[in-house]
Amino acid sequence: MAERRRGTPTPPTDTTVLDRDWTVNEVVGATYERTLFVDVDMADLLNRGSTFRECVFRGVEFNASTHTEAAFLNCTFVRCEFFDATFTDCKLVGSMFDGGSFDVLRVSGGDWSFVGLPGADLRRASFTGLRMNDVDLTGAKCAGAAFTEVDLSDAWVHGADFTGADLRGSDLSGIDITSATLTGARIEPEQAVAIALTLGFRIG
Repeated sequence: MAERRRGTPTPPTDTTVLDRDWTVNEVVGATYERTLFVDVDMADLLNRGSTFRECVFRGVEFNASTHTEAAFLNCTFVRCEFFDATFTDCKLVGSMFDGGSFDVLRVSGGDWSFVGLPGADLRRASFTGLRMNDVDLTGAKCAGAAFTEVDLSDAWVHGADFTGADLRGSDLSGIDITSATLTGARIEPEQAVAIALTLGFRIG
């Protein structure tokens, strides 16, 4: 398993849900703590306002699932699938993604601060109007992805590829942009000035 940010260990779990034992199609306002979900099919799940705290998901399918104002706090996702999944105004603070697929993942609003996405293939994912400060995007494949109006301050981007990515309106402060590939990325004039100042250029 990939190491979590700052070496924080994966929390232990107390309850296990195996295979297709979890047959619900909708969860509203539910709470799950320290639960291990293994090979569970959550495709097409409608999740509204539920909280998953220190849970572990292994081989779980979130394809086409919809999550609104939900929370996944300090959770771990191992080889999970998020094809066409939607997260709206959700909190994933401190959660870690180890492997998995994120094709057509859509995230809007919410707080994904301190989330670990090292090496993730996010080329067809979109993130809009949310906090992702201190997110770990080390080695992530973000070419062509959208990070618009996103707080990416102090993100870890060493070895990440943002070629052609849409970064308009995002806070890129504190990022070592020299350690990432940004060829052809879309930014606004104000961002260009901020980057130039960060690199030591004198404007005017």
